[in-house]
Amino acid sequence: MFIFETQLKKVKHNVLKGVAILAKEDRLTTEELSKIHETIVDEDKPQYRCCVYKERVIVGQRAKLAAGYLPKGDDMNHLEDIKNRDQVIYVVEAACDKCPINKYTVTEACRGCVAHKCMEVCPTKAMVRVNGKAFINQELCKECGLCKKQCPYHAISEVLRPCKVVCPTGALSVAEDRRALIKEELCIECGACMKACPFGAISDKSLIEPVARRLSNKENLYAVVAPAIAGQFGPNVTLGQIKAALINVGFKDMYEAACGADIVTINESNEFVHRMNNGSKYMTNSCCPAFLTYINKKFPKESMNISSTVSPMIATGKYIKSIDPDAKVVFIGPCTAKKAEMRRDDVKDIIDYVLTFEEISALLDAFNMDPENCETLQADDASIYGRGFAAGGGLTSAIENYIKTESIDIQFKPIKVSGPFDIKKTMTMASIGRLQGNFIEGMMCEGGCVGGAATVLPPLSTRATFAKENARSTHKAVIDNPKIDEYKDLDLERDLSE
Repeated sequence: MFIFETQLKKVKHNVLKGVAILAKEDRLTTEELSKIHETIVDEDKPQYRCCVYKERVIVGQRAKLAAGYLPKGDDMNHLEDIKNRDQVIYVVEAACDKCPINKYTVTEACRGCVAHKCMEVCPTKAMVRVNGKAFINQELCKECGLCKKQCPYHAISEVLRPCKVVCPTGALSVAEDRRALIKEELCIECGACMKACPFGAISDKSLIEPVARRLSNKENLYAVVAPAIAGQFGPNVTLGQIKAALINVGFKDMYEAACGADIVTINESNEFVHRMNNGSKYMTNSCCPAFLTYINKKFPKESMNISSTVSPMIATGKYIKSIDPDAKVVFIGPCTAKKAEMRRDDVKDIIDYVLTFEEISALLDAFNMDPENCETLQADDASIYGRGFAAGGGLTSAIENYIKTESIDIQFKPIKVSGPFDIKKTMTMASIGRLQGNFIEGMMCEGGCVGGAATVLPPLSTRATFAKENARSTHKAVIDNPKIDEYKDLDLERDLSE
């Protein structure tokens, strides 16, 4: 049984499921794609929008994106393939509400005071007096915010589009028709806007179609699951049952990215020691691709301080390719930015596909596979610290554990931040030389990967299961993981030219 946090999640699940069914049955044509709405949208009564016709258009555009095509218009005969594009996040135009809101508005709290400081500071004379109280002429307002700062009653409200509020780089803009617009050159593919939009008008492109087709053809696919997967299928589903479900639908095997996290911890810890001993002021992690891209785009001078160690996803993918060169590796996680990381030149031959938790849920449903009804197989049993990478502070704890168990003489002063606002503050302090530490663990999603944009269930619903799965680990130290010896010969250096 599949559980959904919201109705939007359920609609997206049903669209992805429909595309996966068409792909596995080799029926993914424009004609069939245009019919997906028939099983999702009620024929007579709209569920969420003004009419069933709009709901059909929205589902049609969602289906395009789920199948790897540009989600514009309702013409199903001209589909632009975007599977190989670097851009990951797109606006589902028909779903955008165009947010008919003004940034600054005078509320009922206005007392109509005599001073009217709000009027005095307005540079465009947009603030006027109507019936004794302040009123903003929106045609003249330049949204400078001076009126709000001056009002002694805090009677002027500031309202921003949810997608714009959460975007850490200012990549969300507004088109002339008021639809949301993504500036690709600024986007770090973190998916924060996708998570924030209450209309589900922003979504990530999907690779569920080629994965479903390859599984149906019984090709040589391996799954790598992020540790944040614990709890995503409900409180009763174990990691071993998820492994069984993936193997039952056609994956040859499942590996924990947490095992890659254990070797990344060792490599990154040793790199940190080397850098500090050679005069570096600080180092950051590199396992969060959105954080890495954020630094490169907003604080490029600080890029030299990013760790050169690959992410756990890449380390695990390299391990699989080392034992089976013909393998196709599918990473499964909560992160949309991993889809961008996959396309880096030094990664594209290691990770072949990235699916989110939303997508793997739909894929399993398309194959009529419910993990809760599966047997429990033996998972990799990564260390408790490797599995802890999924939560904010987990990477730091892993490094602290390694430094302690190896008795390394180094001063480790970590700063743990998650979410765009805290990350911006921390990187600003680093850029002006006022950082109160020598290591930054940055996770772009609030709370770490467990709060990823493409999770099925939120951290509040998965916390207990996540803790229970971590407790199952028999390895209480990073170096206890027996697979580390198998990973040690791998090249774990990231291509710094990217």
